[in-house]
Amino acid sequence: MKTVTLNNGVEMPLLGFGVYQIPDHNECEKAVSEALEVGYGMLDTAQAYFNEEAVGSAIKKSGIDRKDIFLITKIWISNAGEEKAYKSIDESLRKLQTDYADLLLIHQPVGDYYGTYRAMEKAYKEGKARAIGISNFYPDRFVDLSHFVEIQPAINQVETHVFQQQKQAREIMKKYNTQIMSWGPFAEGRNNYFQNETLKEISAQYGKSVAQVALRFLTQEGIIVIPKSIHKNRMEENFNIFDFELSSEDLDKIRTLDTGKSLFFSHHDPETIEFLASFGN
Repeated sequence: MKTVTLNNGVEMPLLGFGVYQIPDHNECEKAVSEALEVGYGMLDTAQAYFNEEAVGSAIKKSGIDRKDIFLITKIWISNAGEEKAYKSIDESLRKLQTDYADLLLIHQPVGDYYGTYRAMEKAYKEGKARAIGISNFYPDRFVDLSHFVEIQPAINQVETHVFQQQKQAREIMKKYNTQIMSWGPFAEGRNNYFQNETLKEISAQYGKSVAQVALRFLTQEGIIVIPKSIHKNRMEENFNIFDFELSSEDLDKIRTLDTGKSLFFSHHDPETIEFLASFGN
């Protein structure tokens, strides 16, 4: 598996398996078990996904050595603040049946995320996390946080796909030595994703699927991806993306698909922030 080196020297896989929107325990445990069978060595969950216990159970039953799995979870808004966040980290580790997370993230830039970050820094120093970072931090919030923390975020996980390539954000993160990670690499099929003529044309050239071309594009751009599926054949398809390489011409064609806009929500929208802030009340 191809990896990237984070700003603290930790090696992180470029490709992992996400479990967003799989809250059912049995379904999630089955999906994670199958992903591990396929060969995925990185799992991405969160407190807000309500499936940390299922992920932990699948890892335990797999028999795979813990050190061979890169495990990620995220602290939700309801646990914002130093004291609550720190307690929630211990609770997440209990549910995941592990002594440490490979990566801890703040899920949303809402509430007392400075306090949450201090809790993660403490957990990092105590060995409860091998790396810490953030998620959904736009460039303005990212730069602000970076100037007032002790440990620079290793990761910023943001919406990133062929229609939202985060070009400006990536340049800013590069300046601060923070690695970009994608959520929603397929944009949940929005914008007629899998029927896009450019992606279909390119995929035909390589004998690959649109999904494989889209993931290969992101990984060739140095972006970490965590595609999710509950179907083992799709897991296998998404996993097998490193046996080909897109040409510079094809990379350029896909770059032109970028709209620079979210297909989901904007943190600059007051209604979005009001909705997210309600989870902290």
